[in-house]
Amino acid sequence: QVQLVESGGGLVQTGGSLRVSCRDSGRTFSRYAMGWFRQAPGKEREFVAAISWSGGSTYYADSVKARFTISRDNAKNTVYLQMNSPKPEDTAVYYCAARWAGAITEPSEYDYWGQGTQVTVSS
Repeated sequence: QVQLVESGGGLVQTGGSLRVSCRDSGRTFSRYAMGWFRQAPGKEREFVAAISWSGGSTYYADSVKARFTISRDNAKNTVYLQMNSPKPEDTAVYYCAARWAGAITEPSEYDYWGQGTQVTVSS
């Protein structure tokens, strides 16, 4: 069973940095591709970044490329999203998700979701 819990959200200023984490309390974390998505008020959930089960492949939305970094530590059952130089438009609830297959960008193809963590970027 996959149970995802995000942490590390909060308030950050433009130009600062923040790392959000997502830990799985199950025993099969290393078998899943992981993704980060976000949803701002009044908007649809959108893809942010994804990583393959091994960590060997990563994917990013154009809007965060070169600013955000996704990584994972399978020994700790945790996936991270390092957010550097965030912008006010990055303000959203950030969700992690797991998929029993390759890492992709479509949220409807993910099988398990965390409850989300709020990230607010002030200018």
